[in-house]
Amino acid sequence: VENGAQVLDFNFDADLIDGQLAMGRFMRSCVTEPAIARVPFMIDSSKFKVIEEGLQAVQGRCIVNSLSLKVGEEDFIFHAKLVRKYGAALVCMAFDEEGQAATFDDKIRICERTYDILTTKCGYMGHDIIFDCNILTIATGMEEHNNYGKDFIDAVEVVRRKCPGCYTSGGLSNLSFSFRGLNELREAMHSVFLYHAIPKGLTMAIVNAGALPIYTDIPDDMRQLLEDVVMNVAPEATEKLLEFASELKEKKAQKGGAGGAAKAVEEWRTQGVEKRLEHSLVKGIDKYIVDDVQECLDDLQLKPLEVIEGPLMAGMSVVGDLFGSGRMFLPQVIKSARVMKKAVAHLVPIMEIENRRKALEEGLDPDRPNWAGTVLLATVKGDVHDIGKNIVGVVLGCNNFRVIDLGVMVPCDQILKKAKEEEADVIGLSGLITPSLDEMV
Repeated sequence: VENGAQVLDFNFDADLIDGQLAMGRFMRSCVTEPAIARVPFMIDSSKFKVIEEGLQAVQGRCIVNSLSLKVGEEDFIFHAKLVRKYGAALVCMAFDEEGQAATFDDKIRICERTYDILTTKCGYMGHDIIFDCNILTIATGMEEHNNYGKDFIDAVEVVRRKCPGCYTSGGLSNLSFSFRGLNELREAMHSVFLYHAIPKGLTMAIVNAGALPIYTDIPDDMRQLLEDVVMNVAPEATEKLLEFASELKEKKAQKGGAGGAAKAVEEWRTQGVEKRLEHSLVKGIDKYIVDDVQECLDDLQLKPLEVIEGPLMAGMSVVGDLFGSGRMFLPQVIKSARVMKKAVAHLVPIMEIENRRKALEEGLDPDRPNWAGTVLLATVKGDVHDIGKNIVGVVLGCNNFRVIDLGVMVPCDQILKKAKEEEADVIGLSGLITPSLDEMV
């Protein structure tokens, strides 16, 4: 509140606590504190019982975050009417039975449908409705994500026009998740995003109010790079921002200056082949990867699977450690995965030839692959995040597993049915948002 927050968002959807109990206790404490109670409360949960517990504990009008058509129109109407009964305003996610709205057109379509249901069937006025049009992660290194920021900003303008009286909102931390661990850059990206979104009609956002820099205080070079990425000005915008982020990270980590970095670039190719493979994976360099993999086969006399399980997996282990500690960014992980995929693509035909030869020597049918096992992967219903799943799939495929990827938003019954049909040895479930845990259980 002291840092300028105009609404307080309360969420207790953590894994190891009773969210309903915690919400009730905490809200009852907050309403007795005048300095806190003077600011509107936002009751935030993916579970309606937790939301209702919060509503029952708060006097005055608050905001519910959130409902969506993901549960189906009948349940949505039932919950929306209960929220209105408590006198609360309502945040609605741009989400329906088919999944999360990622594109401009989907955001408009779902918000218009939601607005029509709320105003004609649930008794809401336009000023009771807040649309969250889904701020998604940009600069991931995947081309299809490049327009997410611009699509949100453009959609906000149209939603405000087509849904009279409504408000708009969004969670800004999603936008910059690619640069986790570099808060200076993340907060600057949030500021640039708001600079463009607010004039278009964004009326509120979930932000760290005390950390947000003033737009004009952002250094010119950083601001221009962020502008290009947020508004998807050029295809190379993400790559340029990634280079800038890496330089910024290095400047903070060491005082050696540019000379040390240049020397390192010159010297890494003189190292042993296993170290060169690790460097290529960590840095996302694919220029030499095939030659270095072939060198492992020719000079070190390693078998293809030994190359994968040895130096390549060792390199990816370093990538995982760096990302986990916040010293590596999501686009860099994607680049590393692509380098890994290129290395494996070179080894797979060689492995297939060897496997066929070995099968013939053992009197087996070479046309029946001798898989180490069958793994079924899926992002569970209610979630569209799949980057981690895709990387796991590549790594498992490298280790001679048959990988069946069902994609995203996959219902439980479909996963189980496919697992039986394919006689899967392992089922891998993926998800990023909190409701995914309930679906997995």
